[in-house]
Order: sequence, then C-alpha cells, then structure tokens
Amino acid sequence: YGLHLVLLLNIPHIQCSSNGYYDAFFLDPYYRFNDVMYRWISLDNWTYSRTFKTPFDVRKWQKVNLVFEGVDTVAQILINNITVGRTDNMFSRYSFDITSIIKEVNFVEVRFLSAISYAAEQSRCHTAYSIPPACPPPVQKGECHANFIRKEQCSFSWDWGPSFPTQGIWKDVRIEAYNHYHLIYFTLTPFFVKSAQQWSLEIESIFDVVSSKPVSGLVTVSIPKLQTQQTYSVKLQPGEGSIVLLVNINENATVETWWPNGHGKQTGYNMTTVFIMEAGYKIEKFSKAYFRTVELVQEPISGSPGLSFYFRINGRPIFIKGSNWIPADSFQDRVTYDTLRLLLKSAADANMNALRVWGGGVYEQDEFYDICDELGIMIWQDFMFACALYPTDQNYLESIRAEVTHQIRRLKSHPSIILWSGNNENEAAIASNWFSVPYADREVYVRDYVMLYVKNIREIVLAEDKSRPFIASSPTNGLESVKEGWLSQNPYDTHYGDTHFYDYSNDCWDWTLYPKTRFASEYGFQSWPSFSTLEKVSSAEDWSYTSNFSLHRQHHENGNDEMIQQIERHFKLPQSTNPIKKFKDMIYLTQVMQAQCVKTETEFYRFSQSEIIKGEGHTMGALYWQLNDIWQAPSWASLGGLRSPTNHHFLSSLKDAVGLEKTQLSASVSQQDSIYIFDLQTTAIAPFVSLDVGSIKGRFNENGFLMTKKRKLVVFYPWEPTTVEELEKSLSLTSLMDVV
Repeated sequence: YGLHLVLLLNIPHIQCSSNGYYDAFFLDPYYRFNDVMYRWISLDNWTYSRTFKTPFDVRKWQKVNLVFEGVDTVAQILINNITVGRTDNMFSRYSFDITSIIKEVNFVEVRFLSAISYAAEQSRCHTAYSIPPACPPPVQKGECHANFIRKEQCSFSWDWGPSFPTQGIWKDVRIEAYNHYHLIYFTLTPFFVKSAQQWSLEIESIFDVVSSKPVSGLVTVSIPKLQTQQTYSVKLQPGEGSIVLLVNINENATVETWWPNGHGKQTGYNMTTVFIMEAGYKIEKFSKAYFRTVELVQEPISGSPGLSFYFRINGRPIFIKGSNWIPADSFQDRVTYDTLRLLLKSAADANMNALRVWGGGVYEQDEFYDICDELGIMIWQDFMFACALYPTDQNYLESIRAEVTHQIRRLKSHPSIILWSGNNENEAAIASNWFSVPYADREVYVRDYVMLYVKNIREIVLAEDKSRPFIASSPTNGLESVKEGWLSQNPYDTHYGDTHFYDYSNDCWDWTLYPKTRFASEYGFQSWPSFSTLEKVSSAEDWSYTSNFSLHRQHHENGNDEMIQQIERHFKLPQSTNPIKKFKDMIYLTQVMQAQCVKTETEFYRFSQSEIIKGEGHTMGALYWQLNDIWQAPSWASLGGLRSPTNHHFLSSLKDAVGLEKTQLSASVSQQDSIYIFDLQTTAIAPFVSLDVGSIKGRFNENGFLMTKKRKLVVFYPWEPTTVEELEKSLSLTSLMDVV
C-alpha cells in the first residue's frame, strides 16, 4: 500500500583481519580435537561485507533503516564507509537509520571484534572490584570472562560443551523503507475477568512514527470463530508511539483454552488486526490468539513449614514433568526448524509437558516457541545469565534493559511460556559463596545482584508483561527469598521454591538420598552417547574409555571416573580383551546406569507429589538435566522413547542377580505405512535391551527395556527416508547379557 518495503540482505563475503580473505572448507568443528585446533578463529577479528543495489527509489521514502535481528556480538556497522552504529549484545535487535546514507549501489560492512578479546578488555577496565568467575575450570578448555559480554555464555565452554565463541550475523538482516509510521512490535496477552466470567485480549502495538504530527486512524480487530469484531479510534504520537487495545471476547462465544500436553487441546484462534491511518495507509496483521491463565502458587501447606511452589494453568494445578533445554548446536545457523521440531515432538511423545530454557544458552528462535505452543509444551524461560556474577555499570545495564525489553515483546504472545526467571544459580552462587568472596566484600555483590535482577530485569518484566509470574533465580526460595532481601541464606531449602540437586558419589538407586523438594528443576547423571554417534567425530585410536579423545571430550571434573564408580555399584565392568568391544560395552553401561539413576530420582519426585513426611513433600515439578546435546560428548542428556506400559523394580543389584542366562537376541524388520516394526525375539530374559540403527535418524517407541517374554514388537519412527534393508543392515542389538 505504498507504506513499507523490506529488502532481505545476505552478507556473505568474509575477511579475517590478519590473514586476508578466506574461502576455506574446514573439517567438522566437532571432529576429534578441532575445538582446540580452530581456537585461532575466535581469537581473530572478522569482517562480513557485500555490495547491494537498492531496488527502490530512496527519495520516495521518509525513513530507511538497516535492521539486524541478531548480531553475534561486538561489531561496527558501516554503509558506504560511514559508521551507522555499533553492537555489543547478541540478544538485542538493532535498527540503524540510513536514510541519508543509502544510494542506488551500496557497500555494507560488519566489522567484528573477537568476543574473547572484548570480554578480556571489559574485565580489565572494571577496576573497582573483580567480577568472578574469571575463567572456567581447566577441564572445560574454555575462554575467560564470559560474564563481561552479552553473548551465549556456554559458547565460552561448559561442563557438557565445547568452546566455540562464534562471531557473525546469526539472524536476519534487512532494509526497511517506510512513510508515516511502521509497526515494530505486536503482542497479544489474554486475561480472564473472574467477576464477569469473560475473556479479554490486550493488544499492544508499538510503532516508529516518522510524521512530525500525531497520526490518527482506525483499528479493527476480528476473531471470526469467537464472533468478536471491534473497531477503535486511535492516535499515534511522533517517535516511538504505542497503542494498547482491550478486546472483550463475545460473551456468547465458547472459548476453548490452551492446555499443556496431556491435559487438553492447544486451541488457538485466527485473528486479523487492520490499521487504517491517515492518508489511507493500511497495515494488516494476521496472528493467532490463545487463551490461558498461569499462576505460580506459593502459599502455606498444612502440616509443613514453608510454602508451596506449583503452577496452576487455567485454574488447574499441573505437575510439571519434563527436562532442561540447552542450545541444540554451537553454531546456531545449523539449528533448523526440522531439528527443533524433531526434538520437541520427541519430548511431547515421551509425555513431557514442560521444558526449561536454561539461562546459559540463547533465547530460542521464534519457531521453537511456535512448536511448543502447538504441542502443549510449557516453557520456563530463564533470562541469559548463568553460574556467574555480573557487572552493573551503566552501559552494561542499558544493554541488558534493551535486551530484556526486546525479548519480552518478541516472546510474550506465546502461551507456552509460563514463567520468567532472572538467572541460573546466581542466588545460590552468592549464598553458598562459590567464588570464595571475603565476607567483608559480599555486600557489593549482593547490591549488584539486586540492581540487575530486581531493579532492572524484574521492573521491566512487571511493566511489559503482567500475565506471567517472575522469579529472580533458579534455584530460589521464591517468596522467602524476597522476604530475605532477594537472597536467601539457603536457596536449596526443600520447604520453599525449587531446587537443583546433583550427587555423583552416593548410590543413585537409593531414593532416600534425594531431596523431598517442592519442585525439582534440575537433577541428573552423566552418560556417554552411543558409539554410532561418537564414531562420526573420532578415529579408531580414540575408541577407548581412557584415550586422549575420551579425556578431552569429558568437560566435567572426574566425570569418567564417577560414571565407573556408579556402574560398579550394580553392574559388572566390561572385561573383554577386544578394546573396541570393551569401549562399546562401557558406553552401553553408562547409558544403562544413567537411565536407572534418572528413573529412580524421577519416580521419587512423582510419588512425593501426594505426601508430606517430616514437613517435606508436595513436589509439583520434575525437570531433569538435560534433554539435548550440543555436541558428541559425555553429558547429562537423554531422550530414548514413549512411556513404557510396565515398570520393574530389581530386588538386588544386577551384578548379584542369580539365574540370568546368556541370551540370543534377534530382530526382523517390516514396514507399515511410514513406520517400521522391529520384531524382537530372545531365548532368555534380557535386561536393558538397546536398539541402535547407527546414522539413520529417528526414534523408537521404547528402548532400554527389560525383555521378559520371548517376543516383543518395537516401533521405529524415521525422521528421514529409509528402507527395511538399511535398517536391518544398521541395526545393533545389545542387552546386559552381551557385556563381557
């Protein structure tokens, strides 16, 4: 309608500051020791550039902006050799006015500064006091001062992931040209008015108004399936103008609410919003409206000190069951819609109803939340701060305020998001003095903590989104932490809030060790990924539990030894004289061990839901660590299949079991429409039967099960085209009786 033009830009030409132009094809960065071999890339400065023609007459437009949806991270932006702006936050959206600079033919440059160098310089400049931790533990082979740059924190390394401090343009870049006004954000927030027993929808639209005078017009909102249509007279003020509309849903319409997976449908309603302003310019916005309420209930419990901590969705208490989500790849451009959908669909099919987007990664892409809306997966959304203290100088706070404001406006229309959480484990870091801060200096860090998470992030959340609860940290004591000045003495107190719990030294089969908490938001055990996964990123000399590769890949201190110690409690260690067979058996046993440990702990939290013992209990959430992997290495990740219809309890450790016999396992494969049926047969009881089809992507409806009958059917859902022949050729069948 002559109002708005968009030109998408790809900026492919890459220049390295010290080594000239590169047009190289690197090996897989995950292959063997490449995380260290390619470290030089992140230590250098890189420039992205291209020439482009403007496909419109710039004289016809009042304003032309260069918009970056995501820049990773520190960069100088130039058009036609003129600096138009700078970036320093991976999580913010940047818009630069290039109205007076753009020509018919243009040269754009994005000059990046090494994230490692920048973080080190920012730390050096912070002379008043140190902001720990300076560096990750040596076992992580990572980079220092991640807390001084607003970037994916785990890109500097973590105890399950490599150090790949990327630099580049990680989201869309475009040129926007417009007259009069331009819509920047459009958000929907549902509310249920109890007194009237009626739903309403708050619509907030934020504009860049180019006109020097107010712009008047009409807005019409239509939701046909709810027999709702309303028209409003509005006026936009110059600058950043906003319109807030309250749409009352027709009281004669039956509103179907959005429910978590397993509790009902995920109904959404098509909605059209039309803006017709002065001069006849028109914007038509198509969106989906969802209706659901969320409450975080913290109230006294009969027979127990402390407070409850659970979520009510549409007035119904919901047990939160699921996992924690980390970035699906060190290189975000490789995370496709299909990758996200397969992982999230697998979680939903495994009867999960929630995931926690962990605060050391990234705010996920729009498609992630769209899929969660569709599948009924509730999202506990951390802000991106984790396991560290952070500076609170003015520039840093301004950057964070822009980041938080942008992310809330981008995400708050999603019904799947049920909670904003300020950070991961930073309340605990101060309370437990992880960084050995002298007591005399503690107050400065407490002040910084309150300044960042309460006086800035919380204030923005309260202003931008009144429909969801906010907690300052995880774990936290919730309202008790607030009462104690936002930092409790013991954030792991089982009588309040949520807890994170890890214990690698004691017997994981002993459920009496686990905290009878109100909400378990992190817990888990390590295992190695399958041999078929490791094989792709290693060579034959690496295939040993004590090889340099195996030690290099383990980023958790003493992790490999801890797994052996846990295995030894209940299983016999592999003794094969064939080194590859011994390695495969060891990998298999770590997975069996992990499955049993997580199963035991999860079941403990599930049955703690309905009881109070010695003042503890009413557990209303279990989110194990972690759903997915970022690379091929030992980690806490596990995802294997659909809910098993039966449960088994072993009366002794399997190493002490009497009567188990050597078994012969076999399988035949047949196709049934788009799925494949594996017909398994065994000559004796087979514990922990594992099916692996190598590089063929897909999932089994069951895996790692106890086979007590001679025959069992298992379904395989492929994620890519395959055949019966390929599956039979790739199939590896293992049970505990195969470990020698």
